[in-house]
Amino acid sequence: MNDPAFSIALALAIGMIAQSAARHIKIPGIVLLLAGGVLTGPDGLNIIRPETLGEALPIIVGFSVAIILFEGGMNLRFKRLKRQGSTIKSLISMGAVITSLGGTIAAKLLLGWDWSTSILFGLLVIVTGPTVINPLLRRIKIRQSVATILEAEGILLDAIGAIIAVVALEVVVSPSGFTFLASPFIILGRLFVGGLIGIIGGFIMAWLLGIRNLVPEGMENVFTLSLVFALFQISNVLSHESGVVAVTIAGMVVGNRKTLVTRELMEFKEQMTVMVIGMLFVLLAADVRMADVQSLGMGSLYTVLALVFIVRPLNIFISTMNSDLSTKQKLLLAWIAPRGIVAAAVASYFAIELEKNGIDGSQLRAMIFLLIAITVLSAGLTGGWVAQLLGLKRKNENGWIILGANAVARTLAKSLQLKKEEVVLIDENPTLCRMAEKENLKIIYGNGLEENILLRAAVDLRKGAIGLSENEEVNMLFAKKVKEVGKISRIYVGIKRDDEGITAVMVDEIGGIIPFVRAMDLEKWSLWVRKEQVETMRLIFNADEEKPAKELFGKTSAGLILPLISSHQKSVVPMGHNTILKKDDCITCLVRKEKMDVFHEWVASSPFSV
Repeated sequence: MNDPAFSIALALAIGMIAQSAARHIKIPGIVLLLAGGVLTGPDGLNIIRPETLGEALPIIVGFSVAIILFEGGMNLRFKRLKRQGSTIKSLISMGAVITSLGGTIAAKLLLGWDWSTSILFGLLVIVTGPTVINPLLRRIKIRQSVATILEAEGILLDAIGAIIAVVALEVVVSPSGFTFLASPFIILGRLFVGGLIGIIGGFIMAWLLGIRNLVPEGMENVFTLSLVFALFQISNVLSHESGVVAVTIAGMVVGNRKTLVTRELMEFKEQMTVMVIGMLFVLLAADVRMADVQSLGMGSLYTVLALVFIVRPLNIFISTMNSDLSTKQKLLLAWIAPRGIVAAAVASYFAIELEKNGIDGSQLRAMIFLLIAITVLSAGLTGGWVAQLLGLKRKNENGWIILGANAVARTLAKSLQLKKEEVVLIDENPTLCRMAEKENLKIIYGNGLEENILLRAAVDLRKGAIGLSENEEVNMLFAKKVKEVGKISRIYVGIKRDDEGITAVMVDEIGGIIPFVRAMDLEKWSLWVRKEQVETMRLIFNADEEKPAKELFGKTSAGLILPLISSHQKSVVPMGHNTILKKDDCITCLVRKEKMDVFHEWVASSPFSV
């Protein structure tokens, strides 16, 4: 039991089990992680003993935080940040000052701590925590404008807040007052050094990863991971505790650069982050004694309530005074501010350093963990309800996912967008992804058969999904995966022939729909679209009697017309083999230019008008 390797191995296993269970029962993972740490720690079963790690614990914490912040930085897109740039700047500057002052005053008045410890607490509660925010946002599904602000605030404040807090700790343990006078310059210096090293290191990483075959295939992820660790420690050596800024900035640079391995790298970082978060929370929670939490008394609860109901709302409403945010958006931002792993890690580091200098830091650490537990539970259990109440939850049955960014898929996406339908394309081909971006289409670069990619596309909120890759087997697998992950009932499977390969019968067995009314040669139509050999036409169905689309768009129209969407008043759906046409339905379709005469003859003999 006293073997440090045993504690680490067990913490890793319990961390992953807790997070897996949390996903199944749909609660914030940190809740089970904290419970697992307490249950297996010295106050519980006493099988995880963090004290056996000794000096290794701060090193493990440091490297783990580096991975977490690098992965968080990779997820920050400059395009999204620009939309809410001024608000984010205010939150990480003015907002941070308001939170630190509020936290300091609350600790002094309600807990009766001395000024030094109160200031440290105030600075520690600046950070909100992307490790809690990001999974929470995926689960409660709030509007993108608010989600972007919360995500950016959590990631950027973790890095900035950690540096400010560590400098403040040095002031507290310093024997002279000189450090206090110099502290603002020390903070700016470390931010500058960390930012500069992060930019240089990030561009070097992106450059190395962008050169084809320079890094052997299969080694890109571990290659990048080793560079992140090196960057973190180089920055720390040059300027103490500046590594958190360096890896955050490097992650932003790499994440916003188009490299050959961006998607694989992001998937690997997500998995690594999940693993280290689980291990760290279990270890750090096990290191907190329940006696320390109990000794805080009712003042601890009052302090948390003051931070949640007074300090956070003041922070948001003052920081966003000149923003375009509505009152409802501000209220939601004020309600969601859970603390996460960086606050826990820095609090544990503080406790260790204070004890080295003869100061008891156990209560400070206990208070931070109590704040983490309450704010995570509050945001996790009520965040979705509050978002729903304020009308800021993303709508269900909203838009479409299309697998494939080929010419036909892009044309279908643009047709749906013209009817005010939201569309997300997914493709692994970087060239097709760039073409989609140029056409102002929303595209996710990744494998549409993977759950995390589908979740990024908000699969559980969509009306339906359309498999339009040029591989019909992949389209079928995509349909099955979408049905499993998103519980979507309206799924389209693009096929080449009715009687070979993936057949119409097989599509029908899974409750699927064949797009464009019939099987079609996607490669041919994509070629004709790329060469601008097609024209977009609109047909109006004039018959009084309803008719199945597959009777009207039969074999005679193959190679001539490709029906894309059907619209009736405000209702819009992609055309499928089971589409029933009603009077005045408008069908948007592609027609081959060289066969326009044949098309007009076909229209003349049909119940359609142009």
